[in-house]
Amino acid sequence: MSAAHNGDSRSIGQLFAAATAEMSALVHDEIALAKAELRQDAKRAAFGSGAIVGALALAVFAVPMLSFAAAYGIQALGLTLGWSFLIVGGAYIVIALLLAAFAYGRFKKVKKPERSIASAKETAAVLQKAKPHPRELPDSTVHALRSGATESSHALPSATAAPVDAKM
Repeated sequence: MSAAHNGDSRSIGQLFAAATAEMSALVHDEIALAKAELRQDAKRAAFGSGAIVGALALAVFAVPMLSFAAAYGIQALGLTLGWSFLIVGGAYIVIALLLAAFAYGRFKKVKKPERSIASAKETAAVLQKAKPHPRELPDSTVHALRSGATESSHALPSATAAPVDAKM
């Protein structure tokens, strides 16, 4: 259907401009929606993190209480209090050694990032071979740079000037 049939007499340029404006508005609305969702997720994560910190604090305070309870429970079985606390302390040492052995096994499996290192070496090799391409500045740019107040701007060669001998 042509523009005359549907009552719209806008040109193609006007239609394109309207479509571009609507697309831009759509993108802005999508960005605003994403920001709102991220803000909501950040609040949830903050509350979750606070709950975890609280739970860990309570667990840290519970360990001594449970240690005393275990020691007094062992004493109730007929051992002296000293041996009871020694057994509980020994159990903690055994658990710590088991966790350390587990962590050591995990750390042994960690390898250096070989692909990243190889990629970085390739990039460095390419950059070492690359040479900057000199570009010609228009005379008006060179003149404007030379009329500046800095000393380094006076050292710029002009496009028409003869090359300066490197030996001095």
